[in-house]
Amino acid sequence: MSQLLHVSSSPHIRDGLNTQTIMFMVLTALMPASVMGVYLFGIPALTVIIISVATSVLTELIFERLMHKPVTVSDGSAMVTGLLLALCLPSSVPWWVVVIGDVFAILIVKQLFGGIGQNFMNPALAARCFLLISFPSRMTDFTISKWTAGKIVDSVSSSTPVSSSTPISSATPLATIKPGGTYQLLDMFLGNTNGTIGETSVLLLMLGGIFLLIFKIIDYVIPLTYLGTFAILYLLSSGFDLGLTVAELCGGGLMLGAFFMATDYTTRPITKKGQMIYGILLGLMTWIFRKFGAAPEGVSYAIIFTNLLVPVIERLTMPGGFGLQKERSRRN
Repeated sequence: MSQLLHVSSSPHIRDGLNTQTIMFMVLTALMPASVMGVYLFGIPALTVIIISVATSVLTELIFERLMHKPVTVSDGSAMVTGLLLALCLPSSVPWWVVVIGDVFAILIVKQLFGGIGQNFMNPALAARCFLLISFPSRMTDFTISKWTAGKIVDSVSSSTPVSSSTPISSATPLATIKPGGTYQLLDMFLGNTNGTIGETSVLLLMLGGIFLLIFKIIDYVIPLTYLGTFAILYLLSSGFDLGLTVAELCGGGLMLGAFFMATDYTTRPITKKGQMIYGILLGLMTWIFRKFGAAPEGVSYAIIFTNLLVPVIERLTMPGGFGLQKERSRRN
């Protein structure tokens, strides 16, 4: 009987897509941004990606073997977690930090709560927040990108050539625009900037998001309400400075978070109404963290915090069962 029936976690939706197909579609959508990250930051970025994906898969495999649970690494979810975490990391991060982050994501956040479909927050973002708290200097040491390196050769020294492998640290554009620094919108849109491995090219992240929208892997509600709420709030708070607002939209991990993390099936609300509230709260929290927080970025903390509110959102927006409203009316 156990070979014929398999009970999976909710929500139970009848669809031609299975978990494996969905995960590999997400991996496909992340490929352009991943390739761009390797191009900009070189072999160190590729090393981080390989270590992260491999550690996630091995951690899940070893845990499930030890606990005598069905092995689920073939569904691709561990690969997605590993790749998402890698794209949230600077290319200069030590390998052991990557390993710690992946073990935390898979073992603590995902498997100890029951595996896929049971985790209450996004594993990759939870791991990133854990690493930011545990190793702040390692997580904010951004190696200068290949394109940016070519722009500052003269400003460093005529006898000191700067290449893509030169370990020079630099701030992200998001950090420079907050105190009134300069920023180039086209560079930020195309990816000609510094940052984590996967957050630099807004264009490629948007293309990946559109790919998921076209194939109905994700819905437009969460990204639209998230980005729209944040844009409106920042436009109002910046004195209608459109350039600064667009820079904030292009900077940091906002696009990566809006299309690939906030839309996580397990940690998002199910109903359209719930997703709208969820997206609005995400935009509000990101704006608060960026506008008033000590750090320039706030996407990770905003998504994690709002993940914790999903049960409340679900309770407020899920339609009641047949006859439930009448029963409540009688009691009143």
